Amino acid sequence: MKTILVTGGAGYIGSHTVLALLEKGYSVVVIDNFSNSNVEALHRVEKLAGKQVKIYPYDCCNKEDFEKVFKENKIDAVIHFAGLKAVGESVALPLRYYNNNIISTINLLNLMCKYEVYNIAFSSSATVYGDPKSVPIYENFDLHVSSPYGRTKLIIEDMLRDLSVANPKFNIALLRYFNPIGAHPSGFIGENPNGIPNNLVPYITQVAIGRLKELGIFGNDYPTPDGTCIRDYIHICDLAEGHVLALNKIFSGCGLVTYNLGTGKGYSVLDVLHAMEKAIGKPIPYSFKPRRAGDIPACYASPEKAFEELGFKAKYTIDEMARDSWNWQKNNPNGYENK
Repeated sequence: MKTILVTGGAGYIGSHTVLALLEKGYSVVVIDNFSNSNVEALHRVEKLAGKQVKIYPYDCCNKEDFEKVFKENKIDAVIHFAGLKAVGESVALPLRYYNNNIISTINLLNLMCKYEVYNIAFSSSATVYGDPKSVPIYENFDLHVSSPYGRTKLIIEDMLRDLSVANPKFNIALLRYFNPIGAHPSGFIGENPNGIPNNLVPYITQVAIGRLKELGIFGNDYPTPDGTCIRDYIHICDLAEGHVLALNKIFSGCGLVTYNLGTGKGYSVLDVLHAMEKAIGKPIPYSFKPRRAGDIPACYASPEKAFEELGFKAKYTIDEMARDSWNWQKNNPNGYENK
């Protein structure tokens, strides 16, 4: 049985991926400082899978603590999620993002070299494409970023590209994913942001349950059909499956590979809002706000390469994503803080 270290494994994407790994027969070790996550997510994953997860409540920026994970476990591969992730916040607090995201990754890679762990899937982002010249976006597009968050992802990608040249033993998958939404169909785990959500769907669901007054939509004057931003929304369970398929590729000895993980379909903010209203069964109050720093008009993937080389194909529709998002929120109105 192979052991996978998942950094940031208690987060939204991390917890769903941990569940997918357990269901595929992997042993999982998680390191997470719970700064924007909750250990309850992992306890629920254990209940869903009927298996245990080894949990280290450490910060990846603390190398001494981090090294204990490698000393105490024989790691076969790493999936690296840990990092701060809000585009708007990164514009306001760039040094916090550089400090956290870059140092944690340098610590990880140094420890992987020291303990001879040469397999890694990196949680990158479509933000590395910046404002693309056209859509859909292909993996060979030029890379340029429009926010400090995106720049940390691009810097880490560059680090991994350099590392693969310096040490051909490494097998590295750069996974550029688009906009994960939805929740596990059980409604038992889902997206649980601390404080006011930065992402669209949990904001909508918190308005629906009365925790927030109305949805603010940043910009209605973009060059898109309805004036709001267009994104490639992918169900979180599809995204988790993409990571399992990427591990299969890594273990085959792939060198360095890069994949978009998306649906290939673009939906506007208003499209998503209307899908959510359909799932919730009532209208959601909203108002338009000024554009948000770092946002671009349209961004959606070409998923062809991931399909051809990994066998990855997103299965869930936007209505199913909305359904599962609402199912999670209505069953967990306070997220993992339920009394």
